[in-house]
Amino acid sequence: MSAAMIHKMPKQKPGRSEQTVQTPPDFMAAVVELFGPMTFDLAATADNKQANKFFSREDDALAQDWTRLGGNLWLNPPYSDIGPWAAKCALSAPHGQYERRIFLLVPASVGATWFAQHVHGEALVLAFSPRLKFVGHSSSYPKDCILAVFGERPGFEAWRWVS
Repeated sequence: MSAAMIHKMPKQKPGRSEQTVQTPPDFMAAVVELFGPMTFDLAATADNKQANKFFSREDDALAQDWTRLGGNLWLNPPYSDIGPWAAKCALSAPHGQYERRIFLLVPASVGATWFAQHVHGEALVLAFSPRLKFVGHSSSYPKDCILAVFGERPGFEAWRWVS
């Protein structure tokens, strides 16, 4: 990689970047078209929620019992510490039943421990393109993302969510 290319890449700020971004509406529409509407957002604010019902930071979603929630559960967690969220998804995932799913939108960190321990072999992993431009941002997120669908048959698929 040339020095010129390195200077053009966005600066990474692990743990210091904005942690409450909203999933783009066009991406959510594609997810809803494929899987149906979301019934609950597991980590949201009133401004960025993807369902009428949601857990806020004050609700401490990781301390809640997600198995009591029905339907499609959406989760775009803070990317500064994905491990506990992925673990909770795997722990709360419905196995062999398809009336409830947990959707985890995260960077495609397939070499991360959380991915190996809690996503691989536990969820349908949709590697998608194009990259997302989160609400309020002028450029796309600098990394590829995945949508892990807990409650579907585990596997890996490529998905082009925009035609």
